[in-house]
Amino acid sequence: MIIDCRTENNPFINKQVRTVTVSTGLEIADLLYKELDTIKTGIGLAANQIGIDAQVAVVKVKKPITIINPVVIKKWDPVLFNEGCLSYPGYNVKTTRFKNIIIHTDQEDSDWYFSGDAVPSDGKGSWEEKKESKNDQEIRLLETIAIQHEIDHLLGKTILDHRMVPVVADNTPKRNDPCFCGSQKKFKKCCIA
Repeated sequence: MIIDCRTENNPFINKQVRTVTVSTGLEIADLLYKELDTIKTGIGLAANQIGIDAQVAVVKVKKPITIINPVVIKKWDPVLFNEGCLSYPGYNVKTTRFKNIIIHTDQEDSDWYFSGDAVPSDGKGSWEEKKESKNDQEIRLLETIAIQHEIDHLLGKTILDHRMVPVVADNTPKRNDPCFCGSQKKFKKCCIA
């Protein structure tokens, strides 16, 4: 279960967690994916958010991504981004992240490159979808930000360490919360005045 750091003590949230073997990391990743599937409101989760002292995190934006003992190789093109965190529900913080990041993880031999930049029409790899949807760049940027967010957790950093503006509690219902209109249905954007 995700520890709410506003009301509960989490001894691992502000410390760099320990490295683990790939097999242990994959077992922990399974727990993290199950937790994300249970809560249905997050796109990423690090082991220390549920009280496990391990450098393992998962991200589910386009497809599931597991990162075990990640190391940031390079990052460039800073961008301001409004972030929330499952460990601090209701808080939104404007952070400085990067549009491009290269990381290395222990479960892969090669480095991973995440980018929120626009892809030129002639710049697609053979493995990529030929037709890009209108919001592909936004989705790639969200995935890139989420990877950075989860790596920060593994280093003992939270969005509160990156804040550019004061923390503001956001009481707007999330997509699976009951709608404030009184309908008892799940929140929908059409209910926003």
